[in-house]
Amino acid sequence: MAVLLLAFGTTPGAAEEIGDAARGADLFARQCQACHQIGEGAKNRVGPQLNKIFGRRAGSVEGFTYSRSMARMGADGLTWTLETLDAYLANPKALVSGTRMNYRGMPDPEARAALLAYLRDWSDRPQDIPESEPTARKTDPDLAPEVLALKGDPDYGEYLASECRTCHQADGSDQGIPSVTGWPEEDFVIAMHAYKQKLRPHPVMQMMASRLNDEEIAALAAYFATLK
Repeated sequence: MAVLLLAFGTTPGAAEEIGDAARGADLFARQCQACHQIGEGAKNRVGPQLNKIFGRRAGSVEGFTYSRSMARMGADGLTWTLETLDAYLANPKALVSGTRMNYRGMPDPEARAALLAYLRDWSDRPQDIPESEPTARKTDPDLAPEVLALKGDPDYGEYLASECRTCHQADGSDQGIPSVTGWPEEDFVIAMHAYKQKLRPHPVMQMMASRLNDEEIAALAAYFATLK
């Protein structure tokens, strides 16, 4: 899951191009338009309208009924920025576990940059994006392949999971806390690293994830994947 962070241009009020907006418009028409509208007169459809998405709190479009997971993430503070949108497009369920968006993700960073450039054209002040401090473009993936390739020990994961089970139900029930039972291991690993990198905003989960090393996260992923 690569995250794009771009530098401001040197001209006041101008931002460096983040991608090919024309290509992004084509990608939107082919991959997003069936569920989302953007532009003049855009309305909520299967998904919410995407005008003014940059800087918008997740789950906040008036008149649209979100999944409980998306509503929770918005309540926790998830805001759509260049960084969080890029992560969501790369793997929606890694950032918002129970999202109803039936989309597997866009693995190509250049394609995501193009789509984000197109979405930026329909935000309030596109010249002010990105919102973060000036920084160079990041080209390395957030997770090295060897991290995703780690094979966790489910028995060790069960030992580590005692603290997780104080909130998450091992039987998979959702009692105000989303279930992690039966998750694909890669999704679990990416989600935990998203908390470590503060892409996912829940402060308790950020703290919990920050205590875990790569092997421990892999072990938890292996354990929870075995539960039915």
